[in-house]
Amino acid sequence: MSQSKSPIRRVFNTAWSVVVGLYKAIILLSLVLFLFSLWLIWSGPPTAPIEDNVALVVAPSGVLVDQLEIDPAMALLDQLNGTPPPQTALRDVIDAFDAGAADDRIAFAVLKLDGLWGGGLAQMSEVVDAMARFRASGKKIVAYSAWYDQLGYLAASHADEVVVDPMGMVALEGLSTYQNYFKGLTDKLGITVNVFRVGEFKSAVEPFIRNDMSSAARQANRAWLGDLWQAYGTSVAVGRELEPGAVDAFIEALPGDLRSGAAAADVALARGLVSHVETLRDFRARMGEQVGMDDDHGSFRQIHFLDYLTTHDREQPPVAEAPMIARVVIQGEIVDGVSTIGVAGGDTIADLLDQARRTPEVAAVLLRVDSPGGSVWASEQIRRAVVHLRDEGKPVVVSMGNVAASGGYWVSMDADRVLAHPETITGSIGIFGLLPTIEGTLAKAGIYTDGVGTTSLAGAFRLDRPLSPQARVLIQAEVDRGYREFVERAAAARQMSVDALEPLAQGRVWSGKAAHERQLIDALGNQTDAVAIAAELAGLDRWVLEDFAPRTDFASRFLQQLTGGLVRLMGEAVVPAWLRSAMAPVVAPAQLLSDPRGRYAHCQCQARVGTRAVP
Repeated sequence: MSQSKSPIRRVFNTAWSVVVGLYKAIILLSLVLFLFSLWLIWSGPPTAPIEDNVALVVAPSGVLVDQLEIDPAMALLDQLNGTPPPQTALRDVIDAFDAGAADDRIAFAVLKLDGLWGGGLAQMSEVVDAMARFRASGKKIVAYSAWYDQLGYLAASHADEVVVDPMGMVALEGLSTYQNYFKGLTDKLGITVNVFRVGEFKSAVEPFIRNDMSSAARQANRAWLGDLWQAYGTSVAVGRELEPGAVDAFIEALPGDLRSGAAAADVALARGLVSHVETLRDFRARMGEQVGMDDDHGSFRQIHFLDYLTTHDREQPPVAEAPMIARVVIQGEIVDGVSTIGVAGGDTIADLLDQARRTPEVAAVLLRVDSPGGSVWASEQIRRAVVHLRDEGKPVVVSMGNVAASGGYWVSMDADRVLAHPETITGSIGIFGLLPTIEGTLAKAGIYTDGVGTTSLAGAFRLDRPLSPQARVLIQAEVDRGYREFVERAAAARQMSVDALEPLAQGRVWSGKAAHERQLIDALGNQTDAVAIAAELAGLDRWVLEDFAPRTDFASRFLQQLTGGLVRLMGEAVVPAWLRSAMAPVVAPAQLLSDPRGRYAHCQCQARVGTRAVP
């Protein structure tokens, strides 16, 4: 006679059945999503018809980047469920304006900036250039946002109309660079931060050895911040047809204007920073008077710029075979090894450049650099790949983005031509080494280290021992040698003497404008200018611009993004926002500590633009 199962066992079996069922369901759902993603990649994104007499809505979202770091399938899934993508390719914004300018179906463009929350001043100046070409075709641009931050307003100021909500404002404040200093903390913890650097202005290590900004760093930062802010104010004044200095006057008068009881939007209107103050409903109705209303969506007839680009590209006839200009992007800190999301691996970038060198159809290379540098070893691998391209007779033209400093300058200096924006942050020709030791921290806990070695350097680099004099001499010699190599190679590339370049080095940061005046770059210009120069150097009258980007299979990229997303979510749940912001100057350099010789060409240089840090 069988015995009935105990209640506890029945509960356990039921729970286990539920777990197994959920597991099988997750596996099945993952397989379905994987197959659906493959189908999306194979079939391409859905297309939307381009009707006659519609407005082109250019609405970038997330962070404006030179190269997307999100998987295409993930982006398509976001697009299908209506989620704004976390990144927008700068090239897509520019291409949309350029294609729309020549398309008779596009009546005008609407620049909508509510969803944009990151990017750089140099990138935004490229958007301004594209807007100018669109307006030159005889079509107008209308900018709308409920609230303009400093970055978005730079582009909006160049529209024919600038519209803000009655409860919105134009939030301008100026540029700044502030950071936390940790010497007091490391002293209390007993951490000895051993710093080795060359260059009076090489301030990337200052947060670890000081409690405030040095006078040299203050001098250099004031100079490049001033250049960037002057360029910003001039650009806005030209776009809005205001008097020089109107931006500074607006900022200084804003507290008093608001204290008088005026609404911020009305103040912006009175001072000429915006042309219209109206609600989104009224704005849509006014735009509808020009292109008609779409009753299904309750707005004016329009097409989103990503939908427009997808359909427009598929409408184009097959491109006849032509020589290629390969576009390679260096985006983020430069690290040893392979590229991952947010960083540029020296091996990966060097391989892409070598691939361009070995591809017969490639006649020239556009190297887009948006990086504060990092590992000297990784930067040198990239520089050598640039030299090998030139040795093969393939010209290389560098287009500097928001920042191309330190290691970002190292990888650029041997190109045939180097272009930057006036707002680019560049230079910072300097080297440092950083090695913290924790013998003091351990001593506080009653832990000590002792032993013997066969030579004076045996065990000298343990983190639980103070650095010996011999180790200090060795590290400083390596840093000194790296600095000499940097200066000598930069001088040779710029066809200057070492004595002439030395005062421009010392780790000092320059704006693109100042770098051009000092012959550290060849010209001021955008990517379009750089491509034209590359074609000219290669003797091309027709060409195809082709992106050479790291190839990652869907599965590995999916796992990488899933892991990164989980880590990010856990970090956001555990670490307060204010602490994440405060630790950024420490975390960013820590992410790139990969140089096998411990030498780094990194620039901790960024300007605070409104509520976000823009490199």
